[in-house]
Amino acid sequence: MNENRSLFALDGITGMLIATVLLLTILVVLTIFSLGTQNANAANYYDIKDEQSIKMFGSKIEDHVVTVGSK
Repeated sequence: MNENRSLFALDGITGMLIATVLLLTILVVLTIFSLGTQNANAANYYDIKDEQSIKMFGSKIEDHVVTVGSK
């Protein structure tokens, strides 16, 4: 039997706590970045002009989409 065990080895409680803190840190960072991106683009909306002339194939998006909000 392995008698040389440690409660605070990296494969024990310490490793679990390190992994949990790392995952929560990644979650917080990605949440902050997503909120920043959402706030930057919240007022950047667009309008579609000439809806009846849009073709399924061959139409360019630049011909029909107009950015109304500020960039």
